[in-house]
Order: sequence, then C-alpha cells, then structure tokens
Amino acid sequence: MVNLPLVLKLDVGGQPDGWITYQDSAYYAAKDLIAWAMAPVAFTLHGGTNAETGEQSTLTINTIVAVKGDMKHKYKNVAATPPLNNKALFRRDRNVCAYCGDHYHNAQLTRDHVVPQCQNGPDIWTNVVAACGHCNKRKDGRTPEQAHMPLLYVPYAPNRYEWLILENKRILADQMEFLLKNVPKHSRLHVS
Repeated sequence: MVNLPLVLKLDVGGQPDGWITYQDSAYYAAKDLIAWAMAPVAFTLHGGTNAETGEQSTLTINTIVAVKGDMKHKYKNVAATPPLNNKALFRRDRNVCAYCGDHYHNAQLTRDHVVPQCQNGPDIWTNVVAACGHCNKRKDGRTPEQAHMPLLYVPYAPNRYEWLILENKRILADQMEFLLKNVPKHSRLHVS
C-alpha cells in the first residue's frame, strides 16, 4: 500500500486545500468528516476481519475529497501566493536554466534572484528563477542587465491550483483535470 497515490483534499466550498496521504483520507472517512467526494477513480483499503462475522472490513477512498470543517485555513484565499520552495520553483521553470536555456536535474539547479538579495531583491516568486550553478556564479550579485545575461523567460507566481500540480509528481488524471481548469493560460504547465 506504500505506492498508493496522494488524495487531493478540498474544503467544503470546493477550494483545494492540499495533498493528503491515503491514511489521512481513511481517517477522515472513518470519522465521517468527508462532506463529498468526486472523481471516478477510487481505491479500496482492506482492514481487519470481524471476529463475529468473519468479514474483512474495507474502505473505499476517492482521489478527490472535500473535508468538513473550518474553511479558515491558510489558503482560504485561493488567489493568495503559495509558499516558495526550490522543488516547485524548478518544476515551474521546467528544470531549464533561465540564462543558458539548458535542462538540468534538481541537484544541478539553484534559486537565482533576478534582482539579487544584496541589492534588496525580495525572495518571492516574481523575483526568482531556476539557474544552473555555472550561470548563477557568473551572474553573481548583479541583475541580468548588469551581468549582460538576459532572462530567457519571465518569472511569475503560480496560483494555488498550479502550485498543487508543481508539488506532486504523481497526479492522477482526474486530479490533473480538476486542477488544470483553474490554471492561468500564461502558465508554463500549458506549454508543451
């Protein structure tokens, strides 16, 4: 069961709340906290055997579930900028260095600040790009203009739906379809 997919958790209003494990989903189901579920894809968990009936307990888990409860979580405003981390940044930028245009593995990429932090550049989505170690070192503490290293693409902040796609490598088709409906047209996720 270690290989089961993550479940997309929504609030009761249908806004995405995050990814949860099948164990968390089973907990919500057992506590009758799932308000509604969608998605034709589901999987069944098998539990213990009832001593009286001899029947094995089962629990069917959908891959997209809305959980009852407080909607005042930290992402209530889906338009709020999601947290920045290198994994999502590199996936947003498709593992392409913003300066040389070559593809790299995550371990070979760095977070480069377009306006460097030493020049008071903020550590936010719209000021960071993926850069290979060589280009980041060459650019040093300068802006792309100062270093004569033009950006090959413009950094942008993903919305909550796009960020959830960037955070999970094993998204099921129904989950992807649900999330992509709310990804902006300018997103690199739409680029082939």
